[in-house]
Amino acid sequence: MPDVVVVGAGVVGAACAYYAARAGLDVVVVDRGAVAGGTTGAGEGNILVSDKEPGPELDLALLSNRLWRDLAGAAPEGGARNGAPGDERVDAGPGGAGAGVVDRPVTGGGFEFEAKGGLVVAETDEILAALTDLAGKQGVEHVAVAAGELGDYEPHLAKGLAGGVFYPQDAQVQPMLAAASLIRRGAERFGRGALMLRTGVTVTGFVTGGDRIAGVTTDHGDILAGAVVNAAGTWGGELAALAGAHVPILPRRGFVLVTEPLAGPLIRHKVYTAAYVTAVASDSEGLQTSAVVESTPAGPVLIGASRERVGFDRTMSVPVLERLARQAVELFPALAAYRVIRAYCGFRPYCPDHLPVIGEDPRVRGLYHACGHEGAGIGLAPATGHLIAQLLIGLGPDLDLTPFRPDRFTREAS
Repeated sequence: MPDVVVVGAGVVGAACAYYAARAGLDVVVVDRGAVAGGTTGAGEGNILVSDKEPGPELDLALLSNRLWRDLAGAAPEGGARNGAPGDERVDAGPGGAGAGVVDRPVTGGGFEFEAKGGLVVAETDEILAALTDLAGKQGVEHVAVAAGELGDYEPHLAKGLAGGVFYPQDAQVQPMLAAASLIRRGAERFGRGALMLRTGVTVTGFVTGGDRIAGVTTDHGDILAGAVVNAAGTWGGELAALAGAHVPILPRRGFVLVTEPLAGPLIRHKVYTAAYVTAVASDSEGLQTSAVVESTPAGPVLIGASRERVGFDRTMSVPVLERLARQAVELFPALAAYRVIRAYCGFRPYCPDHLPVIGEDPRVRGLYHACGHEGAGIGLAPATGHLIAQLLIGLGPDLDLTPFRPDRFTREAS
């Protein structure tokens, strides 16, 4: 009988399992599919502070940013610290908003961690003023970039932009590798706690004991446990409903284009337009797109981002793909010379107030939620797992979890 069952083997579930095992708990992770088979496998791997408004999500992002750097800098299985010779990193302990900023990129960690920074660009002086104002309110490390300096950051960027803001803390991981690495580390490294993975197992309900959750029922039998963590991502609301808890998570579809591998580094940082920040915060059900472009260590360029609430419809929309490609070429004209070799879509777990659901459900004792991160789940995963683990072992969490309470929603409002 494990201490904890984590439902969901995406990056958030993997982080919850990793930190729970590190805290000395025995953990079983179950998923009806494969590791990173849902939203995580359809993500770009963003670790962003640049797109967060001041408040609880930014606090969560800063904590997670430091934890990602700690994970990337930790010694891999076999000894020496991962990363290229000469890589440097700042200690990823508690610290202030600027903690974790590096002088040179930290790479590796077993999941292609790149501390490459993010450049947010503005098309007009008015948009640039709004971007600069947001950066000042965030209180995080940033550099205002004048129009004439944009080429120093991105030589192939389109001309005529008004300027931008550079965020050194923005980073990138390969999301599927990240989820797999966290589960593998949890299974191999901790003598106090054990981590077991069971894929192809569908949770169909909950086992109750007295007035609390005592495990899960599955199509492969019951798994008894002292606590259950709902890390089912876009399907977190459906899982919560099986326990009688209302958590209004809805799917928000997004597409990503992948180019053929480029011979050289055309794009140095994560680059996106200010419209991306607006789209993230929008409540609209309709289609929204904004240019988001970045290179990968393997050579292809990833192009996003689109958002629309169309349920779980996976239909490939050629007009959306065309729009994304056009916006990318407008930002980096040199991309017109390269082919798109594939496209994929995924579903962001959207909550009405754009905040994730983190913590024990006061309506259902023994049920903990770690879901509803929308498009920020990869970036926010380590902090979420760390905080859930603290709750599981009875410690006060490092952040105030009140804004993320599972019972904050009313059925009428959602």
